Amino acid sequence: MTQTDKTIAVVKGLIMDGVAKANSGHPGGAMSSADYATILFSEFLNFNPDDSRWFNRDRFILSAGHESMLLYSLLHLNGFISIEDIKNFRQFGSLTPGHPEVHLTPGVEATTGPLGQGLAMSVGFATAEAYLREKLGADVMDHYTYVLSSDGDLQEPVAMGAAALAGLWNLGKLIVYYDSNKIQLAGPTCKADCTDHRKVFEGLCWQVLEVDGHNHDEIRKAIRDGQLETGKPTLIIGHTTMAKGCATMEGSHKTHGEPLKADEIKATKKKLGLPEEEFYVPGDVVDAYRSRFDGLRKNAADWQAMVDGKLADAGFAEMWGHVTKPRPELSIDWPEFTPGESMATRKAWGTCLDAVMESLPTLVGGSADLDPSNQTANFRNTYGDFAVDGFGARNLAFGVREFNMAAIMNGIQLHGGLLPFGATFLTFSDYCRNAIRMSALQELPVLYVFTHDSFWVGEDGPTHQPIEHVSSLRLIPDLIDLRPADANETKACLDIALKQEKMPSTLFLTRQGLPILDPAEYPAVTDGPRKGGYVLKDCEGTPDLILIASGSEVSLCLETAKLFKRKVRVVSMPSAKLFDDQPESYKNDVLPPEVTARAAAEAGRTTLWHKYVGLNGVVLGVDHFGASAPGKILSDKYGFTPENFARMIREKY
Repeated sequence: MTQTDKTIAVVKGLIMDGVAKANSGHPGGAMSSADYATILFSEFLNFNPDDSRWFNRDRFILSAGHESMLLYSLLHLNGFISIEDIKNFRQFGSLTPGHPEVHLTPGVEATTGPLGQGLAMSVGFATAEAYLREKLGADVMDHYTYVLSSDGDLQEPVAMGAAALAGLWNLGKLIVYYDSNKIQLAGPTCKADCTDHRKVFEGLCWQVLEVDGHNHDEIRKAIRDGQLETGKPTLIIGHTTMAKGCATMEGSHKTHGEPLKADEIKATKKKLGLPEEEFYVPGDVVDAYRSRFDGLRKNAADWQAMVDGKLADAGFAEMWGHVTKPRPELSIDWPEFTPGESMATRKAWGTCLDAVMESLPTLVGGSADLDPSNQTANFRNTYGDFAVDGFGARNLAFGVREFNMAAIMNGIQLHGGLLPFGATFLTFSDYCRNAIRMSALQELPVLYVFTHDSFWVGEDGPTHQPIEHVSSLRLIPDLIDLRPADANETKACLDIALKQEKMPSTLFLTRQGLPILDPAEYPAVTDGPRKGGYVLKDCEGTPDLILIASGSEVSLCLETAKLFKRKVRVVSMPSAKLFDDQPESYKNDVLPPEVTARAAAEAGRTTLWHKYVGLNGVVLGVDHFGASAPGKILSDKYGFTPENFARMIREKY
């Protein structure tokens, strides 16, 4: 038995023991992938043993997140987690949850579990590396992005769409290993798939290599060949056997999601040359695995010294400052808007983007084939399309791939150093939704720009008119909803989003023009959005009636207030999330509990607004699908007029 064989056997022992102790997990795929992953980690992966977040480290994304015990076993050998962490697999509060979570475990690069998204995020990692390599130099950014994927990953369309972009973008430092064990939870993959992945990926402009995934020499050669191919991403198809090494259950689909029985583990350990001891990690395996650690440490130290030396160059120092500067410290010079004019908030977003893009060279992003509509066309025309026009181009032409766009942005943010944004119509946020959820779960301050935010889309009809989407997205924990009332609020909301450290933001923007509020008349419009909800227009003393709205309906509330002789307060609430996070004292100042006469307006579902107006409060909204007609016609039909809103309020109060 070679040292590599012994190390792989020990890793498989940890996989079996960890899953068995938890009585939950996925041993089969982890065991079939163990040969490749162990060789990659022990012989090729460049990292700093003393700093799991070292910036120029190779990134390894376990897209097959169910194989987490494989990754945890290798992270233990790296010294990033303890054997006690391995023993606490899938237990509350442990560093070894059922699927890897980036904000919990040192050495985990991405939270994976929803299949396909790890591979899609890896395209974002490789995109960030390529852009920063162009801006900072190949000696500063020279790492690889490695991925371990499974049959299930490649069955999810999000992976294939992202792979198409990776091929188009010539991401030569992206190397994906596909563990083709031909088994999934329900049985053989042939029952659900007939894809020839070599043909597909070659058609997507990838280099494709095929190996026996248990032949160590073939694995090593494939990794080296992947590193040598600089113009194309590489897919290594590893033909493997599910639960390789098991005594009697090799190839069984039952090993995909079930722990091995005690007798099977005992017999398998004997077959692998391991003692029966649980969580066995002998010193000679640790020593051999870590024999190159001194060299890795020197490499990291030499890199840091090289970067420190480059800081003497003013141009490099400036870009390095942008890459490493914490988001809250961003200095942004926002444009001014003329009060009284009419401007769609999507246009205000485009104006803001045009004004700040030169001063934020780490701002990258694009639109899902809606550049003119999303107001990103000038960004694209100014900086060109990434890769197609060079790796220094900043516009990401995602094409009609909303889900891929969102997942790739997550990968860019996870890599670090850049500020990613992506835009599409709000109704298509449904395509992005699981990746948006993953943004929040991973604590990633990604910016989602959703234009055409209501039935005011008009003639395009109900397929393009969002109804439930804003309310639906508000249900995702730790996601900031930003629906500005005018150009000035748009500016404030964008500043909020770009300065976030952990929470993603969704910007909901209108197609139709809205009156630009005068800060002289409404001074709170400048900073009020930072608290989510604020008093935009007040009255003398305690109000008799409070009107609350977000976005385009704020101006409706201002006009409606004029129709009452009683004392009316108008509250703008661009962000329910930020308002809910305020101290109770502030919320009571804005919405005094003793004032029960309240009404809210938003061109979407009404349900969530009862949290602010009470179960019997008035809410003007839309709880039905739209229709194809000019927006003004629909506004009248659906009652979004000051007169109708005032009538509803008078009938109630």
